Amino acid sequence: MPLLALTGGIASGKSTIAALLADRGAVVVDADAIVREVQAPGSAVLEEIAGEFGAGVLRPDGSLDRPALGSLVFGHPDRLARLNALVHPAVRIESERRFAEARAADPAAVIVYDVPLLAEARGADSWDLVVVAHCPAELRVRRLVESRGLTDAEARARIGSQASEEDRLALADVVIDTSMDLDATRRQVDELWERWNRGA
Repeated sequence: MPLLALTGGIASGKSTIAALLADRGAVVVDADAIVREVQAPGSAVLEEIAGEFGAGVLRPDGSLDRPALGSLVFGHPDRLARLNALVHPAVRIESERRFAEARAADPAAVIVYDVPLLAEARGADSWDLVVVAHCPAELRVRRLVESRGLTDAEARARIGSQASEEDRLALADVVIDTSMDLDATRRQVDELWERWNRGA
């Protein structure tokens, strides 16, 4: 069963590509959704995060205060590395469980692992194909400011906290340029899907 890794920096259009692949029949395993699950109230991972970064990263209801945690780690590589060391192992275990579940349900399915931190966390895995969503950093900054309400400095800190575009592109078998309109992205996804199904 083919396993495709789909990665890209924040605001690169990766989620749009994942949705287009799902429309074409792929089973998408979303790493960000898994992160939220393993950090749910009462989880061992959330307890470890609070122990490492303080009770200020928790909301009154016991859930993770993501903006508060983000303000502590983005722009601070050592803190971000400590956070990733707490979260990544749990995400790996759960993602492997979901891959196995998808294989059991349909041995012929194409599984797409939608994972923003491939270069940081899982770059050494044996993927059948690595797809990278790519667009210029300045466009990603503008998207973060316009669609997520971040300041310019916050947007640049988020981008700077991730692997460089060069590191991601070094892993790529296929690059999808998301700097144009949605139709252009859709055409590239169609081409990828057709190539894959032809065995190219």
